[in-house]
Amino acid sequence: MRKLIAWLIVVLWMVLIFYFSQQPAYESGGLSKTITKQMIDIAEKVTPLENVNEGQVDHIVRKNAHFIIYFFLGIFALLALKLTSLKRSTSAVIALAVCMIYAVTDEYHQLFVDGRGAQLKDIFIDWAGAATGITVATLLGLIGKTGKARSKNRKTNSRYKVSER
Repeated sequence: MRKLIAWLIVVLWMVLIFYFSQQPAYESGGLSKTITKQMIDIAEKVTPLENVNEGQVDHIVRKNAHFIIYFFLGIFALLALKLTSLKRSTSAVIALAVCMIYAVTDEYHQLFVDGRGAQLKDIFIDWAGAATGITVATLLGLIGKTGKARSKNRKTNSRYKVSER
């Protein structure tokens, strides 16, 4: 059941990416501009901003959106693959390949969306996000296993301690 749910999350996340990619340029641009304005408003409450180029901030917001959405796709794909009982390294390689293929097909799909286009740099940003997500999840998994092993060793060692009297 856990494996099915994990793969369902991967598919739903891909649908979310597809949803954002199928938005015409004016819709997608409007969404990112709204987010950019909100971020600038929040930042100005913390510190006064001078000479903020909203266009540059919007560009950063859009590219970060690519990175973040693929960061999570990488994590979700890795976890789903690990639940299929593959080795950690095999799961990571396959997850990265799945994310890369999806990023390429996603950019290709945008060629057919009004006002959108495919950009090679977006594929690289997507790949970097997925690779970072997979790396972070792998490291956290290793740290978690190390902690569990230490905890297990402490319990085992404490059972066999001979009391000194």
